[in-house]
Amino acid sequence: MNTDTSPSWVAEAADFSDTDSSAMPAPEAATSGRTKAQREAYKLEKRLCREVGRAITDFNMIEEGDRIMVCMSGGKDSYTLLDILRKLQKRAPVKFDIVAVNLDQKQPGFPEHILPDYFKSIGVEYHIENQDTYSVVKRVVPEGKTTCSLCSRLRRAILYSVADRLQCTKVALGHHRDDILATMLLNLFYGGRMKGMPPKLVSDDGKHVVIRPLCYVPERDTRSWAEYQQFPIIPCNLCGSQDGLQRVAVNEMLREWEKKHPGRIESMFRAMGHVVTTHMMDPKLHDFKNAKATGMADPQGDIAFDDEPLPMPQVVQRSRSTLETSLDN
Repeated sequence: MNTDTSPSWVAEAADFSDTDSSAMPAPEAATSGRTKAQREAYKLEKRLCREVGRAITDFNMIEEGDRIMVCMSGGKDSYTLLDILRKLQKRAPVKFDIVAVNLDQKQPGFPEHILPDYFKSIGVEYHIENQDTYSVVKRVVPEGKTTCSLCSRLRRAILYSVADRLQCTKVALGHHRDDILATMLLNLFYGGRMKGMPPKLVSDDGKHVVIRPLCYVPERDTRSWAEYQQFPIIPCNLCGSQDGLQRVAVNEMLREWEKKHPGRIESMFRAMGHVVTTHMMDPKLHDFKNAKATGMADPQGDIAFDDEPLPMPQVVQRSRSTLETSLDN
């Protein structure tokens, strides 16, 4: 990923504590006289603000005068996104507005009071859009089939319409690093294409800019932050609880890899930002047909008969270094 981060966003992210917040200790008190849980939470908040600030800078996600529509599902990721953006907003190098938006899809038993009550308690501008997509999905999708695809299309169209009405310049989604990587693997395994979730894109209708400020944040951090802050989580009963979904299986695979091979997930994610198109097989990205020997050395040329050395994962490097140190002693 791009590491040329602007000092303004990153510096502001490092100095994130809200003067009117009672949830976290002040910076000078963060490492003394506090419980271990409080110290860990302080470090987690700092890390979340830093990574979101870095993503905003790397991909120019938020600009002066933007009005950001933060899509709120009631899950841990959207709560974390809203919370961190509001912290950064107070000291960001640009001025921007935030409006939290929830689409109430009229699922049976949906606790419709939870999000409005939360929005009021924190004093954020918000809008609740009431659209009965649940009935549409249940009527159209056969029993036993997954509802995610249709639900997603309906939700996207409605939210773009809401963004127009609220005059929002950006639509912020709560997808994190692991979501992006899982999407890449899903397309690889089942779609026959190398495609993930971009950190920033223009919508298919060409009218909206969609951003994913959590793109550098691992899921474990949003989970931990949601637990610490005790956000009023709303479970998804329409699609998230369906068993046997391909995304569920891929996420389980990723978690298992992370346990057995620490550092693998981070390495895979970094690879998404370091694509060597000349060493793939897409003729739309590289003119293979007209490739000819020029007689001139090319550092990007192929070393077809050499075994390319692979860097050792950082976690493994640290473990080996620790082992060697202990053996020396």
